[in-house]
Amino acid sequence: MKRKTKWLGRVLLVAALSLGGLATYGYQQWQQLEQMTIAPSDEPLFVVARGETTFRLINRLSEKPVPELYRRLWLRFHPELAAVRQGTYKFEPGTRLREALMTMVNGDVYRLQVTLVEGLRLSDWLQRLAEAEYLDVQLAETDTSGLAERLGLEPGKLEGLLLPETYSYTPGDTDISILQRAHQEMERFLENAWASRDDNLPIDTPYEALILASIIEKETGIAEERPLIASVFVNRLRRGMRLQTDPTVIYGMGDDYDGNIRKRDLQTHTPYNTYVIQGLPPTPIAMPSKEAIMATLQPADSKYYYFVASGEGRHHFSKTLREHNNAVRRYILNR
Repeated sequence: MKRKTKWLGRVLLVAALSLGGLATYGYQQWQQLEQMTIAPSDEPLFVVARGETTFRLINRLSEKPVPELYRRLWLRFHPELAAVRQGTYKFEPGTRLREALMTMVNGDVYRLQVTLVEGLRLSDWLQRLAEAEYLDVQLAETDTSGLAERLGLEPGKLEGLLLPETYSYTPGDTDISILQRAHQEMERFLENAWASRDDNLPIDTPYEALILASIIEKETGIAEERPLIASVFVNRLRRGMRLQTDPTVIYGMGDDYDGNIRKRDLQTHTPYNTYVIQGLPPTPIAMPSKEAIMATLQPADSKYYYFVASGEGRHHFSKTLREHNNAVRRYILNR
Protein backbone atom coordinates (compact mmCIF):
# COMPACT_ATOMS: atom_id res chain seq x y z
CA MET A 1 0.00 0.00 0.00
CA LYS A 2 2.81 2.29 0.90
CA ARG A 3 4.55 1.52 -2.41
CA LYS A 4 1.34 2.18 -4.33
CA THR A 5 0.89 5.53 -2.63
CA LYS A 6 4.46 6.46 -3.45
CA TRP A 7 3.91 5.54 -7.12
CA LEU A 8 0.70 7.58 -7.29
CA GLY A 9 2.47 10.56 -5.81
CA ARG A 10 5.12 10.34 -8.49
CA VAL A 11 2.47 10.18 -11.20
CA LEU A 12 0.71 13.20 -9.78
CA LEU A 13 3.99 15.07 -9.53
CA VAL A 14 4.81 14.33 -13.17
CA ALA A 15 1.30 15.36 -14.19
CA ALA A 16 1.56 18.57 -12.22
CA LEU A 17 4.93 19.36 -13.72
CA SER A 18 3.59 18.58 -17.21
CA LEU A 19 0.58 20.79 -16.70
CA GLY A 20 2.80 23.50 -15.30
CA GLY A 21 5.11 23.22 -18.27
CA LEU A 22 2.17 23.27 -20.64
CA ALA A 23 0.75 26.31 -18.88
CA THR A 24 4.11 28.05 -19.01
CA TYR A 25 4.45 27.23 -22.70
CA GLY A 26 0.91 28.41 -23.30
CA TYR A 27 1.58 31.65 -21.47
CA GLN A 28 4.70 32.19 -23.54
CA GLN A 29 2.70 31.63 -26.73
CA TRP A 30 0.07 34.07 -25.50
CA GLN A 31 2.68 36.70 -24.76
CA GLN A 32 4.26 36.15 -28.15
CA LEU A 33 0.93 36.73 -29.86
CA GLU A 34 0.28 39.80 -27.74
CA GLN A 35 3.66 41.32 -28.56
CA MET A 36 4.21 39.84 -32.03
CA THR A 37 5.01 42.15 -34.92
CA ILE A 38 4.07 41.13 -38.43
CA ALA A 39 6.68 39.44 -40.58
CA PRO A 40 8.67 41.68 -42.94
CA SER A 41 7.71 41.28 -46.58
CA ASP A 42 8.99 42.32 -49.98
CA GLU A 43 5.39 43.00 -50.99
CA PRO A 44 4.29 46.51 -49.92
CA LEU A 45 0.59 45.61 -49.85
CA PHE A 46 -1.29 42.87 -48.01
CA VAL A 47 -4.44 41.52 -49.66
CA VAL A 48 -7.25 39.91 -47.68
CA ALA A 49 -9.46 37.81 -49.92
CA ARG A 50 -13.19 37.36 -49.52
CA GLY A 51 -13.91 34.72 -46.87
CA GLU A 52 -10.45 34.75 -45.25
CA THR A 53 -10.52 34.32 -41.49
CA THR A 54 -8.50 35.88 -38.70
CA PHE A 55 -7.48 32.36 -37.65
CA ARG A 56 -5.70 31.87 -41.00
CA LEU A 57 -4.39 35.42 -41.25
CA ILE A 58 -2.42 35.06 -38.02
CA ASN A 59 -0.12 32.57 -39.71
CA ARG A 60 0.06 34.64 -42.90
CA LEU A 61 1.22 37.62 -40.88
CA SER A 62 3.62 35.83 -38.53
CA GLU A 63 7.18 34.76 -39.32
CA LYS A 64 6.56 31.16 -38.26
CA PRO A 65 3.38 29.12 -37.78
CA VAL A 66 1.52 29.50 -34.49
CA PRO A 67 0.02 26.26 -33.14
CA GLU A 68 -3.69 25.94 -33.79
CA LEU A 69 -4.56 25.57 -30.10
CA TYR A 70 -2.95 28.86 -29.13
CA ARG A 71 -4.45 30.74 -32.05
CA ARG A 72 -7.89 29.56 -30.98
CA LEU A 73 -7.30 30.41 -27.31
CA TRP A 74 -5.89 33.84 -28.18
CA LEU A 75 -8.86 34.67 -30.38
CA ARG A 76 -11.22 33.40 -27.67
CA PHE A 77 -9.93 36.23 -25.49
CA HIS A 78 -9.96 38.72 -28.39
CA PRO A 79 -13.38 38.32 -30.01
CA GLU A 80 -13.10 41.87 -31.39
CA LEU A 81 -10.56 40.53 -33.91
CA ALA A 82 -12.78 37.79 -35.31
CA ALA A 83 -14.38 39.52 -38.30
CA VAL A 84 -11.83 40.94 -40.75
CA ARG A 85 -12.86 42.64 -43.97
CA GLN A 86 -11.57 41.88 -47.42
CA GLY A 87 -9.44 44.50 -49.12
CA THR A 88 -5.91 45.70 -49.66
CA TYR A 89 -3.93 46.99 -46.71
CA LYS A 90 -0.52 48.50 -46.16
CA PHE A 91 1.39 48.10 -42.90
CA GLU A 92 4.54 49.79 -41.73
CA PRO A 93 7.45 47.60 -40.60
CA GLY A 94 7.17 46.75 -36.92
CA THR A 95 3.35 46.88 -36.86
CA ARG A 96 2.00 44.59 -34.14
CA LEU A 97 -0.14 41.64 -35.17
CA ARG A 98 -3.04 42.79 -33.03
CA GLU A 99 -2.89 46.31 -34.56
CA ALA A 100 -2.77 44.91 -38.09
CA LEU A 101 -5.77 42.68 -37.46
CA MET A 102 -7.74 45.56 -35.96
CA THR A 103 -7.01 47.60 -39.09
CA MET A 104 -8.58 44.79 -41.13
CA VAL A 105 -11.55 44.55 -38.78
CA ASN A 106 -12.18 48.27 -39.24
CA GLY A 107 -11.80 47.95 -43.00
CA ASP A 108 -9.18 50.71 -43.13
CA VAL A 109 -8.05 49.72 -46.60
CA TYR A 110 -5.07 51.36 -48.21
CA ARG A 111 -6.21 54.35 -50.26
CA LEU A 112 -4.28 56.19 -52.92
CA GLN A 113 -4.97 59.48 -54.67
CA VAL A 114 -4.77 60.75 -58.21
CA THR A 115 -5.17 64.42 -59.08
CA LEU A 116 -6.90 65.26 -62.34
CA VAL A 117 -5.74 68.80 -62.99
CA GLU A 118 -7.95 71.59 -64.29
CA GLY A 119 -7.12 73.14 -67.62
CA LEU A 120 -5.80 69.91 -69.12
CA ARG A 121 -7.37 67.86 -71.87
CA LEU A 122 -8.93 64.43 -71.61
CA SER A 123 -5.89 62.91 -73.31
CA ASP A 124 -3.69 64.37 -70.53
CA TRP A 125 -5.94 62.83 -67.90
CA LEU A 126 -5.81 59.41 -69.55
CA GLN A 127 -2.02 59.58 -69.48
CA ARG A 128 -2.06 60.54 -65.79
CA LEU A 129 -4.36 57.64 -64.98
CA ALA A 130 -2.17 55.23 -66.95
CA GLU A 131 0.74 56.21 -64.69
CA ALA A 132 -1.21 55.99 -61.40
CA GLU A 133 0.07 53.47 -58.89
CA TYR A 134 -1.92 50.22 -58.41
CA LEU A 135 -4.72 51.40 -60.71
CA ASP A 136 -6.26 48.87 -63.08
CA VAL A 137 -5.84 50.61 -66.45
CA GLN A 138 -8.51 49.54 -68.94
CA LEU A 139 -8.60 52.56 -71.26
CA ALA A 140 -5.02 52.56 -72.55
CA GLU A 141 -6.00 51.19 -75.95
CA THR A 142 -9.36 52.96 -76.16
CA ASP A 143 -9.61 55.83 -78.62
CA THR A 144 -11.52 58.91 -77.57
CA SER A 145 -14.44 58.08 -79.85
CA GLY A 146 -15.12 54.86 -77.95
CA LEU A 147 -14.42 56.28 -74.52
CA ALA A 148 -17.94 57.60 -73.92
CA GLU A 149 -19.36 54.14 -74.53
CA ARG A 150 -16.87 52.57 -72.10
CA LEU A 151 -17.95 55.10 -69.48
CA GLY A 152 -21.65 54.49 -70.09
CA LEU A 153 -22.20 58.01 -71.45
CA GLU A 154 -23.75 59.33 -74.62
CA PRO A 155 -21.39 59.40 -77.61
CA GLY A 156 -19.58 62.67 -78.18
CA LYS A 157 -16.66 64.69 -76.91
CA LEU A 158 -16.00 64.23 -73.20
CA GLU A 159 -13.86 67.35 -72.92
CA GLY A 160 -15.16 69.45 -70.07
CA LEU A 161 -17.67 66.89 -68.78
CA LEU A 162 -15.44 65.61 -65.99
CA LEU A 163 -14.68 67.51 -62.80
CA PRO A 164 -11.02 68.25 -62.00
CA GLU A 165 -10.41 67.02 -58.48
CA THR A 166 -8.22 64.76 -56.36
CA TYR A 167 -9.83 61.32 -56.33
CA SER A 168 -9.00 58.60 -53.83
CA TYR A 169 -9.05 54.95 -54.79
CA THR A 170 -7.97 51.55 -53.56
CA PRO A 171 -5.57 49.21 -55.38
CA GLY A 172 -7.44 47.36 -58.09
CA ASP A 173 -9.92 50.15 -58.83
CA THR A 174 -10.16 50.99 -62.54
CA ASP A 175 -9.49 54.15 -64.49
CA ILE A 176 -13.05 53.80 -65.78
CA SER A 177 -14.48 54.02 -62.27
CA ILE A 178 -12.52 57.22 -61.53
CA LEU A 179 -13.68 58.93 -64.73
CA GLN A 180 -17.27 57.88 -64.03
CA ARG A 181 -17.01 59.48 -60.60
CA ALA A 182 -15.52 62.61 -62.18
CA HIS A 183 -18.50 62.82 -64.53
CA GLN A 184 -21.01 62.34 -61.71
CA GLU A 185 -19.28 65.00 -59.62
CA MET A 186 -19.38 67.42 -62.55
CA GLU A 187 -23.08 66.82 -63.13
CA ARG A 188 -23.88 67.48 -59.47
CA PHE A 189 -21.75 70.60 -59.25
CA LEU A 190 -22.92 72.04 -62.58
CA GLU A 191 -26.58 71.55 -61.68
CA ASN A 192 -26.17 73.55 -58.47
CA ALA A 193 -23.98 76.19 -60.09
CA TRP A 194 -26.43 76.70 -62.95
CA ALA A 195 -29.27 77.19 -60.48
CA SER A 196 -27.33 80.05 -58.84
CA ARG A 197 -26.28 81.80 -62.07
CA ASP A 198 -26.68 85.53 -62.65
CA ASP A 199 -29.61 86.80 -64.67
CA ASN A 200 -29.38 87.71 -68.35
CA LEU A 201 -26.18 85.85 -69.16
CA PRO A 202 -25.53 85.41 -72.90
CA ILE A 203 -25.35 81.62 -72.49
CA ASP A 204 -28.41 79.43 -72.72
CA THR A 205 -27.44 76.01 -71.34
CA PRO A 206 -25.19 74.46 -68.69
CA TYR A 207 -23.12 72.97 -71.50
CA GLU A 208 -22.44 76.43 -72.93
CA ALA A 209 -21.34 77.42 -69.42
CA LEU A 210 -18.81 74.58 -69.52
CA ILE A 211 -17.53 75.75 -72.91
CA LEU A 212 -16.97 79.30 -71.70
CA ALA A 213 -15.53 78.11 -68.38
CA SER A 214 -12.99 75.97 -70.21
CA ILE A 215 -11.78 79.03 -72.14
CA ILE A 216 -11.50 81.04 -68.90
CA GLU A 217 -9.57 78.16 -67.34
CA LYS A 218 -7.03 78.24 -70.15
CA GLU A 219 -6.70 82.03 -70.08
CA THR A 220 -5.69 82.47 -66.44
CA GLY A 221 -4.47 80.54 -63.44
CA ILE A 222 -4.95 83.54 -61.14
CA ALA A 223 -8.06 82.95 -59.03
CA GLU A 224 -9.06 86.59 -58.60
CA GLU A 225 -8.77 87.23 -62.34
CA ARG A 226 -11.28 84.59 -63.39
CA PRO A 227 -14.42 86.74 -62.79
CA LEU A 228 -12.80 89.62 -64.72
CA ILE A 229 -11.81 87.37 -67.63
CA ALA A 230 -15.38 86.04 -67.59
CA SER A 231 -16.75 89.58 -67.68
CA VAL A 232 -14.73 90.36 -70.82
CA PHE A 233 -16.13 87.35 -72.67
CA VAL A 234 -19.66 87.98 -71.42
CA ASN A 235 -19.46 91.61 -72.53
CA ARG A 236 -18.17 90.60 -75.96
CA LEU A 237 -20.90 87.96 -76.41
CA ARG A 238 -23.56 90.49 -75.49
CA ARG A 239 -22.31 92.88 -78.17
CA GLY A 240 -21.88 90.19 -80.80
CA MET A 241 -18.10 90.55 -80.81
CA ARG A 242 -15.88 87.56 -81.56
CA LEU A 243 -14.13 86.15 -78.51
CA GLN A 244 -10.71 86.13 -80.21
CA THR A 245 -9.01 83.94 -77.64
CA ASP A 246 -5.77 82.09 -78.43
CA PRO A 247 -6.50 78.86 -76.50
CA THR A 248 -9.38 78.09 -78.87
CA VAL A 249 -7.07 78.50 -81.84
CA ILE A 250 -4.56 76.13 -80.27
CA TYR A 251 -7.24 73.53 -79.54
CA GLY A 252 -8.49 73.73 -83.10
CA MET A 253 -4.98 73.21 -84.46
CA GLY A 254 -4.69 69.88 -82.66
CA ASP A 255 -1.40 68.09 -83.28
CA ASP A 256 -0.30 70.85 -85.70
CA TYR A 257 0.34 73.19 -82.79
CA ASP A 258 4.12 73.45 -82.21
CA GLY A 259 4.14 76.06 -79.47
CA ASN A 260 3.65 79.08 -81.73
CA ILE A 261 0.59 80.81 -83.17
CA ARG A 262 1.20 82.49 -86.51
CA LYS A 263 -0.94 84.99 -88.38
CA ARG A 264 -2.12 82.28 -90.77
CA ASP A 265 -3.26 80.19 -87.78
CA LEU A 266 -5.47 83.04 -86.60
CA GLN A 267 -7.00 83.22 -90.07
CA THR A 268 -7.45 79.48 -90.61
CA HIS A 269 -11.05 78.38 -90.20
CA THR A 270 -11.63 75.63 -87.67
CA PRO A 271 -14.78 75.03 -85.59
CA TYR A 272 -12.78 76.30 -82.59
CA ASN A 273 -11.03 79.37 -83.98
CA THR A 274 -12.82 82.23 -82.24
CA TYR A 275 -10.94 84.77 -84.35
CA VAL A 276 -13.01 83.42 -87.26
CA ILE A 277 -16.22 81.95 -85.83
CA GLN A 278 -18.96 83.88 -84.10
CA GLY A 279 -19.86 83.01 -80.52
CA LEU A 280 -18.68 79.95 -78.63
CA PRO A 281 -16.82 76.95 -80.06
CA PRO A 282 -18.83 73.71 -80.26
CA THR A 283 -17.34 72.00 -77.19
CA PRO A 284 -15.18 72.80 -74.17
CA ILE A 285 -11.46 72.98 -74.92
CA ALA A 286 -10.25 71.74 -71.52
CA MET A 287 -11.44 70.52 -68.15
CA PRO A 288 -12.77 73.59 -66.26
CA SER A 289 -12.48 73.86 -62.49
CA LYS A 290 -15.29 74.69 -60.10
CA GLU A 291 -13.87 78.21 -59.79
CA ALA A 292 -13.88 78.79 -63.55
CA ILE A 293 -17.48 77.55 -63.79
CA MET A 294 -18.60 79.85 -60.98
CA ALA A 295 -16.77 82.79 -62.60
CA THR A 296 -18.64 82.06 -65.82
CA LEU A 297 -22.02 81.99 -64.11
CA GLN A 298 -21.29 84.88 -61.74
CA PRO A 299 -18.89 87.15 -63.66
CA ALA A 300 -17.60 90.44 -62.39
CA ASP A 301 -19.59 93.53 -63.32
CA SER A 302 -17.17 95.39 -65.56
CA LYS A 303 -16.93 97.49 -68.74
CA TYR A 304 -13.89 95.60 -70.00
CA TYR A 305 -13.77 94.16 -73.52
CA TYR A 306 -10.06 93.38 -73.83
CA PHE A 307 -7.17 91.96 -71.85
CA VAL A 308 -3.52 91.22 -72.51
CA ALA A 309 -0.86 89.34 -70.56
CA SER A 310 1.10 91.73 -68.36
CA GLY A 311 3.58 89.28 -66.84
CA GLU A 312 3.75 86.64 -64.11
CA GLY A 313 0.52 85.10 -65.33
CA ARG A 314 -1.49 88.27 -64.83
CA HIS A 315 -3.41 90.44 -67.29
CA HIS A 316 -4.09 94.09 -68.00
CA PHE A 317 -7.76 94.86 -68.73
CA SER A 318 -9.01 97.58 -71.08
CA LYS A 319 -12.38 99.10 -71.90
CA THR A 320 -11.57 100.36 -75.41
CA LEU A 321 -9.55 99.12 -78.36
CA ARG A 322 -7.25 102.15 -78.10
CA GLU A 323 -6.47 101.33 -74.47
CA HIS A 324 -5.91 97.72 -75.45
CA ASN A 325 -3.51 98.59 -78.27
CA ASN A 326 -1.53 100.78 -75.91
CA ALA A 327 -1.35 97.88 -73.44
CA VAL A 328 -0.18 95.52 -76.19
CA ARG A 329 2.60 97.93 -77.12
CA ARG A 330 3.60 98.25 -73.49
CA TYR A 331 3.47 94.63 -72.38
CA ILE A 332 4.00 92.64 -75.58
CA LEU A 333 5.97 94.85 -77.95
CA ASN A 334 7.91 96.65 -75.19
CA ARG A 335 7.41 100.06 -76.79
